[in-house]
Amino acid sequence: MTTPSPTELIIRHGRVMDPSQNVDRTCDLLVRQGRVVGLGALGDNLPAPASDARMVDATGCIVAPGFIDLHCHLREPGKEYAETIESGGRAAAAGGFTSVLSMPNTRPVNDSAAVTRFIIETARKLSPVNVFPVGAITEGSKGEQLAPFAEMQEAGAVALTDDGLPVMNAGMMRHAMSYAAGLGLTVIDHAEDLNLTGAGQMHEGYTAVRLGLAGISGASEEIMVGRNILLAATTGAHYHVAHLSTAGALEMVREAKRRGLKVTCEVTPHHFSLIDEDVKDYDTNYKMKPPLRSRADREALLQGFADGTVDAIGTDHAPHAGSEKMQEFAQAPFGIIGLETALGLALDRLVHTGRSTLTRLVELMAVNPARIAGLDKTGRGTLKPGSVADITIFDPERNWTYDANQSFSRSKNSPFHGTNMRGGPVATIVAGNLVWNVERKSSV
Repeated sequence: MTTPSPTELIIRHGRVMDPSQNVDRTCDLLVRQGRVVGLGALGDNLPAPASDARMVDATGCIVAPGFIDLHCHLREPGKEYAETIESGGRAAAAGGFTSVLSMPNTRPVNDSAAVTRFIIETARKLSPVNVFPVGAITEGSKGEQLAPFAEMQEAGAVALTDDGLPVMNAGMMRHAMSYAAGLGLTVIDHAEDLNLTGAGQMHEGYTAVRLGLAGISGASEEIMVGRNILLAATTGAHYHVAHLSTAGALEMVREAKRRGLKVTCEVTPHHFSLIDEDVKDYDTNYKMKPPLRSRADREALLQGFADGTVDAIGTDHAPHAGSEKMQEFAQAPFGIIGLETALGLALDRLVHTGRSTLTRLVELMAVNPARIAGLDKTGRGTLKPGSVADITIFDPERNWTYDANQSFSRSKNSPFHGTNMRGGPVATIVAGNLVWNVERKSSV
């Protein structure tokens, strides 16, 4: 996917920000053969680069460990008309992500070593960014029989989830957590009680009543988060709540952390940016699951970013073809694309509003996701000497407008089309290769 590159890359004059080693200073960064050599000043404590080394000027920009998306739907195999591993990878690179975790709700479901290997091999050939498959918890994500965890892990799966669906059977979830704990795999939970969700289309509240749409109670999420925290305490599993959306669920995670349990959570950019009142004119680009919640829920999530309860930003990138989304609200599928808008929204809505610092942002998008997925053991989520040179360069002041029609994704279902943003990615580097930069607006 990338053009041949020299074995060395030098990033000059950037503000290097790496919370994994408490680094925040303006300096140069030298990469050699895909690994970080060190930080410093050329000619001083950094060796001189080779004469053919590629140079990137990062003046005025933040140089951070490569961003990792814990929650991405690439649709391949099975729904390539909506997204492929290649197109999703290009969208990820354009969003500043160097790695993504691909959810298993493909066709067929990734519940076997064969599908896991297919995703890895396809990504290796076609994707500009790293793709780490997540294996299903149950066969076919039907909730009836555990999938072969060990075989999928050996093939390359880095975590487990039935995302898109919950594991409704508590006994099945307990077995899954016990098994996963033994293998050291994180269980990522789509927390939803389908009996409480019913035929709901959006958050249960005044706006749903006004629009005449069936509501989804926050209790649908909270009852499952509470149940699964209890199971995590029993089994010792690492339990990660995907796309957490309610104040009640966040408080349960906060309390679990106080108790010292291995419980983490992610929040999506759309849940910290929008609320149910934004669902107007039955625009299906505002239909997602969990739904956009109340103003009070969003305020609680923002507080969760500020006090450290929220561990990561996950995009829940969910591409759907136009023909699927251009239906009546009740019939349209849930989900929106989000890889290319995540960083811009995080900077605009969290950092520039004082809800988060830049250092905290790098923790949320690089350091913590690496730890949750176990990718820190592979030298990701850090810029320490010897680590993999996955690097995100972003400008916190870059003004730009998101145009969904120019997205690298095969789908365009975004409520943020036409949104002006302050701050965004400038360059994405994977294993020392420059795979995207804003000037060329394409993979390189």
